[in-house]
Amino acid sequence: MKNRLTFYILAGMVLGVAVGYICHRTAADEAHAILIAGYFSVATDIFLRLVKMIIAPLVFSTLVSGLAGLEETSDVRRIGLRSVGWFLCASLFSLALGLVLANLLQPGAGLHMIQTNADVATGLDASALDFRDFATHAFPTSILDAMARNDILQILVFSVLFGIVLSVTKSDPRVAALVAGVEGLVPAMLKLTDYVMRLAPVGVFGALASAVTVHGLDILITYGKLVASFYVGLAFLWIALILAGYAFLGKPIWALLKCIREPAMLAFSTASSEAAYPRLTEKLEEFGVDKKVVGFTLPLGYAFNLDGSMMYQAFAAIFIAQAFGIDMPISVQIAMLLVLMVSSKGMAGVARGSVVVVAAVAPMFDLPPSGVVLVLAIDQILDMGRTATNVIGNSIATAAIAKWESKRTAGLERGDARTTDPASFVQLDGQTK
Repeated sequence: MKNRLTFYILAGMVLGVAVGYICHRTAADEAHAILIAGYFSVATDIFLRLVKMIIAPLVFSTLVSGLAGLEETSDVRRIGLRSVGWFLCASLFSLALGLVLANLLQPGAGLHMIQTNADVATGLDASALDFRDFATHAFPTSILDAMARNDILQILVFSVLFGIVLSVTKSDPRVAALVAGVEGLVPAMLKLTDYVMRLAPVGVFGALASAVTVHGLDILITYGKLVASFYVGLAFLWIALILAGYAFLGKPIWALLKCIREPAMLAFSTASSEAAYPRLTEKLEEFGVDKKVVGFTLPLGYAFNLDGSMMYQAFAAIFIAQAFGIDMPISVQIAMLLVLMVSSKGMAGVARGSVVVVAAVAPMFDLPPSGVVLVLAIDQILDMGRTATNVIGNSIATAAIAKWESKRTAGLERGDARTTDPASFVQLDGQTK
């Protein structure tokens, strides 16, 4: 029964491709196909709107509730430092792996593209990627405005500050009532999440049916070498992430991967991290990860820990250079790696954020901006893989941070049955999962 939604999502993917192909073959012309696809996309748009509707209150309630339960602010500092340390190492490794594999596999070699004077409109001012602007942008001028825009980073900053204040002042009866209200909001939001997720198969069907109706099955094979190379890279990245998870979690890593397969599939099929976030939160807590770690590390990871996106950016930049026959010495590639690492932080909330980063960084290294068009043509396919990888990477990171916390708790509170055996920290209601 619990796997029913996973089956329905998979069925929606297959049915979407089949129906889209039939509509593509029977459409009178391209304009007619686009018209038909517009009707399919209504289902996806509604589903994603419902998901975005619950993101802000879900992040706020889970994070504030978790922080309010902390006994000291040193917990926040410790979890935050460990999380950021993990994220930086994972991002650097993902970028480096992408550069190495792109140079070895040469996905853009032999295209012999010719540079033009055309510019690519990204829809975002490149100055938005400036580190100074990013640092100031992280602090909201209005939490209501941040929630209206689903700016995860700004919501995170406010929630951390608010949660810390509640933790410090919860002895006041008036504040205790507020804490209880926020804690009561969490199960209500989780129940609403369950209702919204029941529409996931419909949203998945609409997304794939719309894409295939317009582009046909060619969308699955266009630039096949780039797609194949990128997914080979993701396979290596998955192996590295699982090995890192095994080093920290041991055998429970396999149970974790099984537990999160549904949100990972949802992220893959919709190419939306936001669509997977509510379900991922539920699954990690169901797995046994402490809610305060889930509430803090997971939203932070959505802003900073984008393993799949890191690899994509490296692949895309090298692909453009190869397609236009531009020689990039290793020193230049390393410099580009560092710029991409800094520029991409906080871009998760921007539509096609990874493409925006590549378009903004490309001119800095004499890569033709018009080359971004080559990647945009198949970005949806690449986005599916990198988004699912982001979900898996954040899940492993969150569980690893929780394991660290469980070891610390086991050392401080020897009598706690939930944490006396750090090797089996993944428990639910006293029962090992």
